[in-house]
Amino acid sequence: MDTATPITPSADPEAANRARFELELEFVQALANPFYLHSLAQQNILEQPAFINFLKYLLYFKDKDYARFIHYPHALHHLDLLQHTQFRSAMKKDEMFREYLNQQQFDHWRTW
Repeated sequence: MDTATPITPSADPEAANRARFELELEFVQALANPFYLHSLAQQNILEQPAFINFLKYLLYFKDKDYARFIHYPHALHHLDLLQHTQFRSAMKKDEMFREYLNQQQFDHWRTW
């Protein structure tokens, strides 16, 4: 009987990279939801320097090699907007702004 240890994601760099990519992709796609953005803002997550750096890092999804995995194009638009302090502040203090984003997104999909 072979007692070799099974390959875990941490032992297999390719699997670890794939798992990380899938998590980052899922997070970027969640950014398409204005209600999720508002929730992040209400929890003061959008003000944390480490999170802002993470948002900058995620801009690699705009490259065509990675953008092809995005199912919700508004995610990339919102990722761009999140790079600006003014947008992050507006998401925190103004529920009407969240509703405006939601309505704009709805109108885009309705008429696309």
